[in-house]
Amino acid sequence: MNRTKIEWTDYTWNPVTGCLHGCNYCYARRLAEGRLKHRYSDGFLPTLWLERLRDPYQVKKPSKIFVCSMGDLFGKWVPGIWIQAILHVAHKNPQHTFQFLTKNPERYKEFEKDFSSNCWLGTTIEGGQWTRWDDLLCVDASVRFVSMEPLLSFDFDDFQYICETGVDWVIVGAQTNPYRQPKKEWIKDIIYLAKMYGIPLFLKNNLNYKPGIQEFPQMGVKR
Repeated sequence: MNRTKIEWTDYTWNPVTGCLHGCNYCYARRLAEGRLKHRYSDGFLPTLWLERLRDPYQVKKPSKIFVCSMGDLFGKWVPGIWIQAILHVAHKNPQHTFQFLTKNPERYKEFEKDFSSNCWLGTTIEGGQWTRWDDLLCVDASVRFVSMEPLLSFDFDDFQYICETGVDWVIVGAQTNPYRQPKKEWIKDIIYLAKMYGIPLFLKNNLNYKPGIQEFPQMGVKR
């Protein structure tokens, strides 16, 4: 488990790595097949690292932990037993907040009974995949959030629907390699709607947007 420069979390924890989505902007694949390939003998193939499962037990200070930043834990190819092992660790470490993010939020439903209250469930929406929110909306969680990073396109009405139906937190970021900044009018619309509906908003530093807004949801407070 590593300290991280990702602004909205404290640590990244990767007991499972690898992904089969094949996104052309994926920073994790680039690392696993490039600078960090000496650590990833199987490249970016989905892999369980049993020796990492106990890492959260070693962190005494309550922390936010982003789970599987180097893969998609809820990809259709990930065995359920791997997921259950990770959720068991989250349950046994209530002092921490475990932040999950996936492009397959429909799979959260399979494990709904296994999520403890310290699990935040998120889905990635780069552009037109707004229906992923409907899949996440069907799952009970203490915090449900969307990460619009990289934000490649934007629809005002679709985002307003997400706001109206109870999203607890929104993260927005730019594509980093190659760098691609979202249109400023998209960001302005996101800020407008988030304020209108009282939704905590986190604008990542890579947006280079001023003034910066970096808010977090309140635990136990549902909109």
